[in-house]
Amino acid sequence: MSTDDAFAEAYRAHYWAVSRFVARRLDGQALEVEEVVAEVFSIAWRRRAELPDAPLPWLYGVARNCLANTVRGLGRYRRLLHRLGNHEAAHRRQTVDSPDTERPGSWVHEALARLSPADQEVLRLTAWEELTIEELAVTLGCGQSAAAMRLHRARGRLRTQIERMRRRETARPEAPPPRTEALPAPAPTPRPATPRPLSPHPVPTRAGGRRHD
Repeated sequence: MSTDDAFAEAYRAHYWAVSRFVARRLDGQALEVEEVVAEVFSIAWRRRAELPDAPLPWLYGVARNCLANTVRGLGRYRRLLHRLGNHEAAHRRQTVDSPDTERPGSWVHEALARLSPADQEVLRLTAWEELTIEELAVTLGCGQSAAAMRLHRARGRLRTQIERMRRRETARPEAPPPRTEALPAPAPTPRPATPRPLSPHPVPTRAGGRRHD
């Protein structure tokens, strides 16, 4: 197969995979996604003699460089990577599915955001793009041993962050009960008047005589 045919085959087979790769890292901004993807395949055409037999990881590596160049001038690279921590649910894939399957927890997104951009990218490449160690090495432009070590360390740092957040949550004191306004004391109930008993003695009349009841 000629290099032109190899490029055409790679373009047909992997255009949408590269588009998804870029869109996830640009927050779905359609215009910028199209520009970056076009640049990726322009570079791939110029370097078509370098296309490996399995070109997708190589194309991911080119896309990573194009993304960095695109957003660096706008000063948004770190902000975009930080925002990406909130999009795993939108893709219905927990990043933790790969690095920390045993303890998904509710803190994974916050823990991921606390990692360095390099660690975040390694974890996403294995979770979103489901790359093997060999493919990860091609994408990162390093050897397989280095790629495996970077993934191992990133997973360890993610677990450390999750454990710190779990301990902090466990150690958090319980909230005090809500304060209620003191109600005024009820007014005392008036006691009913006790009737006076009738006098047993005779009451004198006006004429000086006595009247008997």
